Amino acid sequence: MTPENFSPSNTSAAPDVDESLDNLRQSFNIISIAVFSLVSLLGLLGNGLVIWVTGFRMKKTVNTVWYLNLAVADFIFAAFLPFSVTFLALRLHWPFGNFMCKLDATTISLNMFASVYILVVISVDRCMSVVCPVWTQNHRNVRNAFYVSLCVWVLALIVNIQYFFFMHTEEVSKNTTYCFSSVEDFKYATPSVFHTISITHFLLGFAVPFTVIVTCYAVIIHRLRTNRNLASQSSRPFKVIASIIVTFFLCWGPYYIIDLIQLVVFIPPNETFHYAFRIVLYVSENLVILHCCLNPLLYVFLRQDFKAEIQKSILKVLESAFQEEETRSPSDIKSDITKLVELGTK
Repeated sequence: MTPENFSPSNTSAAPDVDESLDNLRQSFNIISIAVFSLVSLLGLLGNGLVIWVTGFRMKKTVNTVWYLNLAVADFIFAAFLPFSVTFLALRLHWPFGNFMCKLDATTISLNMFASVYILVVISVDRCMSVVCPVWTQNHRNVRNAFYVSLCVWVLALIVNIQYFFFMHTEEVSKNTTYCFSSVEDFKYATPSVFHTISITHFLLGFAVPFTVIVTCYAVIIHRLRTNRNLASQSSRPFKVIASIIVTFFLCWGPYYIIDLIQLVVFIPPNETFHYAFRIVLYVSENLVILHCCLNPLLYVFLRQDFKAEIQKSILKVLESAFQEEETRSPSDIKSDITKLVELGTK
């Protein structure tokens, strides 16, 4: 992923070589190299630790399946960032060939969407545990969790497979090869196809997931406020829920808003607007990238008792964060709901 090919709506034949814009690009490339490198390191370490704990140290539960898939998506995303770092460090030269250009863009976008969809699944799972505890008790199991996870990955692949066809390399000079998106070279591509893809990505990648997440947590908040027995079990559920929603919106909202703006600005705008647009574009892309290393913090470390447990082994903290009750009975439904809410909001 690079500032030039990250946006699915980039349809130029090659990056702009205008001198003033090139100076602006180089300045932000330096910042992006630092951000990409840091996020890649933190993402690999944080998500790698979650994969190790949930995949190899703990007994499989529904919660561990969710967190394992979320960590895998973010881990792969972080693992491919060094390709973008190299691309930027070489001043937008792509040395890895045409196939890797296609694979890099497809894989990064695939795992971005998979990560978002898993967050949606986690939100729905938590909401169902509060709204329909009996039904959830009968149907919430590891096998179904794996089936749902498989569907998430298949859906993410379907939504992003077009990158493999649109992305390609182009040698613009003896020592410079670009990797970028160009729908003009795809025989079925037209401006209307391009618009449809961009709008579909906005709906499936942000609007629908964000609406579902907000709705789920709104229901949970309502239940906590109307049921003192549930609310009294956690002193900070509203702050945690708000942080999840706000972080998702701040990281993803600007990028997709910019993506929609590019539909309107299909013809290159004036120079001043282009400068401002490029700045906002760079910032929005870096926010999206940052989200992959924030998930371990939001869903593991942001726990009510984390400060008290920080001196313990980090593995024990992770295991306790993912742990859930293995045996339940109908007589314990009320207590069970409380524990599920605690797991979802701590």
